[in-house]
Parts: sequence; C-alpha cells; structure tokens
Amino acid sequence: MDALIFTLMSGAERGLRAQQIHANNLANLETGGFRADLELATSQAVNGYGYDARHMSQLQANSVASREGVMRATGQDLDVAISGQGYFAVQFGDAEAYTRAGHFTVDQDGQLTLDGRAVLGDGGPIVLPQFSRVQIATDGVISIQAPGQLEIQEVDRLRLVKPNPAEVTKNQAGLIVARNGEPLPPDETVVVRSGHLEGSNVSAIEEMIAVMNLTREFEIQMKLYRAADAMAENGNRLVGA
Repeated sequence: MDALIFTLMSGAERGLRAQQIHANNLANLETGGFRADLELATSQAVNGYGYDARHMSQLQANSVASREGVMRATGQDLDVAISGQGYFAVQFGDAEAYTRAGHFTVDQDGQLTLDGRAVLGDGGPIVLPQFSRVQIATDGVISIQAPGQLEIQEVDRLRLVKPNPAEVTKNQAGLIVARNGEPLPPDETVVVRSGHLEGSNVSAIEEMIAVMNLTREFEIQMKLYRAADAMAENGNRLVGA
C-alpha cells in the first residue's frame, strides 16, 4: 500500500481527536473555571526507502489554555476567583489536583469543599470552626468571626499554585494535575478576589471556526485517499499487464 495512505489515515485520526476536544470545549462553555483543551500534534517521517516527502501526524498529550475567563461578582463570601494566573488546590484521592473553579461550600463537619472535594490549605484540608462570618483576603488568608464575637481571627490560608502551562495537563476528572505527578509548590504571588467567580475561558467563536476548518481538512483527506487508491489500482494494472 502506498505510504500516502498511511499519512492520510494518521491525519484523519488526528482530525477525529481534535473534533472530540473542540466538542468537549463547547460543551463546557458555561462551566465555571473550565480551562479549554488545546490539541497538539507533530509530524513524524514515514520510514522506508525513497525521497523523504511524506510524514504522519503524531498525537501528543493535550495542553491547557491558560488565558483567563470572564469574572463576575456574586457577593457570596465563599465564592472566590483567581485574578491572573494560578490555581486552587483540592484533594484528589491520595494526591492533589488543581482548579480555577471557586464556588466553595462548607460541609456539616466544617470542612471547606469544592464539588465534594476537600479544599487544601497550608496544612492540608481546610476545616473552619463555627462562624457567623468568613472573609478571604487577596492573598488567600481565611479569617472568621465566631458567633457572638467581634474580632476577626485567621484560621488558614488557601494553597495557591502558579505552574508553567507546559508543566500541567488534565486528568480524567477534568482537573489540572502536574505532568510529573508531583505536588506543585505554593506561590505567594497568586491573587484571589472574594465574592467573585470566574467563568469558562472557552471562546465559542474560536471553537466553531476550528471545527469548520477540521471539517474542510477531513474532506481534503478523503479526496486524497481516493486519489491514492486510484494510483495504487493503476499501478497494479501496469504490473499485471
């Protein structure tokens, strides 16, 4: 079989993977704190004899878009958004993962949670004593006002990280994790805003344009596939003549 067919098959597979990525991005257009996935592919030379003119598409681990989403005010003390780059840390099994979503809640045991996962602070999962009011400062310090008390006391600090975009990827749960599997170091330069939530950073226009381009690319690949098949068939007839 002509090496061109292998090239076209790899290109079609890359297009299918890319369509899945963009479809998932569009499905999470309204998901708070969602980071858009970026599909990555490189070229790989086809092994064999002859002139090196044909290459295959080699899929790689996807990257995550680091641009900020739109921030909106909610007025809720436990709604927190990150201003600039950075992530919140949450418990994920025996390890930790990271997210931009900041719609925190407090469970019946006083533990600060996000979608059922413990939010991590300097010393591990954050547990708040009984409070009548809670404040989260721009540096992530959490303070509470106990019932019947006037003074505000610090109880913990959000664990905030700011990795290089190339150092992180997504796990199967859609959370950000380090590519090497190790916990990321805290970063004191990360700034948060209480009473705000960040939306998805997905651009519907960009995603739709990408899907349209992939559809055109697939049509071209199918035309080339038919041309390669016709050339192979003509070659077989010449050999058999």
